[in-house]
Amino acid sequence: MRRISACVALIVVAMLTVLAGGLSAQVEPIRIGVCEPMTGAMAAGGQMTWEGILLAHEMTPEVLGRPIRLFLADNKSDPVESANAVAKLIDQDKVIAIIGSYGSSNSMAGGDVAEKAGIPMITDSATNPLVTEGKDYMFRACFIDPFQGEVMAKYAYGEGIRKVAILIDVAQDYSVGLANYFEATFKQLTGDARSVVAKVAYNTGDQDFSAQLTQVINSGAEALFVPGYFGDMALVAKQLRALGSKILLMGGDAIDAPELVIIGGEAAEGIVFSTFYSAEAPATPEAQKFVDAFKAKYGKTPNANGALGYDTYNILVDAIRRAGSDDPKAIRDALANTVDFPAVTGSTTIDESGNATKDAVLLRVEDGKFRYLTTIKP
Repeated sequence: MRRISACVALIVVAMLTVLAGGLSAQVEPIRIGVCEPMTGAMAAGGQMTWEGILLAHEMTPEVLGRPIRLFLADNKSDPVESANAVAKLIDQDKVIAIIGSYGSSNSMAGGDVAEKAGIPMITDSATNPLVTEGKDYMFRACFIDPFQGEVMAKYAYGEGIRKVAILIDVAQDYSVGLANYFEATFKQLTGDARSVVAKVAYNTGDQDFSAQLTQVINSGAEALFVPGYFGDMALVAKQLRALGSKILLMGGDAIDAPELVIIGGEAAEGIVFSTFYSAEAPATPEAQKFVDAFKAKYGKTPNANGALGYDTYNILVDAIRRAGSDDPKAIRDALANTVDFPAVTGSTTIDESGNATKDAVLLRVEDGKFRYLTTIKP
């Protein structure tokens, strides 16, 4: 009898062990959506961001004792597709929070959907103030354009420039907003309402800028500010230099991509732009750890978008941990109370408008590489 009882006990223990293992394997994951442009004109930015997100997920694969599962939706660099992508992540994939997107127009369109659904969304690099304005569930891990425009205007003024031209992509909220902030600050610095000697427009997808650049040259501008994306700036640089102009070219964070030099070649030399991060000047102890891990995984030095993807994932996971729940409202409240998070791109605090307060970095293209110039604090 004792032998039979012992056997029965062993069987029961074995069954309980299998059952426990089965229950453990069936633990519901924390479902996080990622809405980024993996195809289309902004694909390079989205792909670099995704690399950072994947690395962060590899290093922190779970929270609250549950595995984290990522759901990637390609917004195809288009606002309408961005809204559709966010809707899919919420309705079909049942995510409890969303990261995205590169491109302010994409984030604004997707953010409207997330806001209505009560799902927190944190953008990695969309800098237009309208992305978070009037929204309770929309946040960002990057600085905003009023600060970025001010930084670039002060740089130009500090270099002795008193006449600038601006080339604006009127189809992109990012470009229009950043141009306005740069213009306002530059005029204030010079005390001259006529210091912006030319404002010329183009539309996303344009390839020939000769007419606009001829106008810029004829205006007598000493510098040209191009608040556009990396592909546009590369073409502008090539065509401007082909016309014989050597004026200073300046841009914002959206030109921080290897394609700027790949497409622009020698014409990209000397371009100065504001961005979020430089591997040459680690902002926190976490930054060097990130650089080493990124190089080990991808065999290359990370740029600002990879760093922001990494940061955004970690800021969100930290909020979930502090919320102690996968409830979207609790996560939203935790995001809103983020203070001094030790991010790769600098200590990050989320203000009452959902925006991140953090430094800006200035880089210049030298010998085909992005070289660190300085860090500007808010």
